[in-house]
Amino acid sequence: MDDGAMSELGADRSLLIVDDDEAFRRRLARAMEKRGFDPVVMAESVAEGLENTRSRPPAYAVIDLRLEDGNGLDVVEALRETRPDARIVVLTGYGAIATAVAAVKIGATDYLSKPADADDVEAALLARLEDKPAPPENPMSADRVRWEHIQRVFELCDRNVSETARRLNMHRRTLQRILAKRSPR
Repeated sequence: MDDGAMSELGADRSLLIVDDDEAFRRRLARAMEKRGFDPVVMAESVAEGLENTRSRPPAYAVIDLRLEDGNGLDVVEALRETRPDARIVVLTGYGAIATAVAAVKIGATDYLSKPADADDVEAALLARLEDKPAPPENPMSADRVRWEHIQRVFELCDRNVSETARRLNMHRRTLQRILAKRSPR
């Protein structure tokens, strides 16, 4: 970590990561620690996120929109109340304009669609308000984005092909063919 990036973080480099995907949460925490964030605190639910926000409000936060026990926007709102200067990035698997607007209105600094890597998260956390974020170096292909979305809905439907096909407005056999193939690059 170079001194320029370290000074960009400021004196308080505390980071809160609220995400119910344990593997992603741990990977992101390790990557952010390597980038100079310290301490990095992890939470897997709205309740844990609110508790951490009230006990020791971080300077930076990465919060998933959909959590097992509720909406991550509740944590964003609580953090904004306890620490108005916090830089908050909201992550979601569902990149809808309405939720992006809601997140920014209640105080999120930026909004990223999953899967986002540590470089994207760091760039969003450290971006100046007047700066436009640079486009990602290696964005996912449209086929990969589609595949990720289908996989997410499939998991949310408890791996029920018929229910997933109905929700995606897709023929069941078409969905079965997509699920049988390997993920696109």
